[in-house]
Amino acid sequence: MMRVLIMHELLLDTCAVIWTAIDDQLNTDIGHRLTESYNTGCRTCVSPVSAWELGMLTARGKIRLERPVTRWFDEYIHLGRISLVEMSPRILIESSYLPGMPPSDPADRIIIATARMLSLQIVTRDQAILEYAGKGYVQALRC
Repeated sequence: MMRVLIMHELLLDTCAVIWTAIDDQLNTDIGHRLTESYNTGCRTCVSPVSAWELGMLTARGKIRLERPVTRWFDEYIHLGRISLVEMSPRILIESSYLPGMPPSDPADRIIIATARMLSLQIVTRDQAILEYAGKGYVQALRC
């Protein structure tokens, strides 16, 4: 019997945005998956909430970027051929009504709701998101 691999479009969590931008040591399978996604025309997406999180991280001195965060984010989206998904009122409302015991972090909840509503697979190292995905509420890949 032939096994068919279903290619899901990806949604990068903020941590994955940072690690892919600086070429941090990603899980080898994820590196291949991102390349395959790009080569086959599947979208790799980022939520606008990741721009907010990056702004907060730089404002608090948690990370340093080589250029202003707005420019850095715009270049990341453009140069990486990343799709910026909509952060609609519906997604924001759905993030308040996620099933089970979702993470308490509002940005994580928005990313989860975005993935659920747009049928995207989250790429993350965030343990709370990975545990939530492990319960079957969203699809996620550890990077």
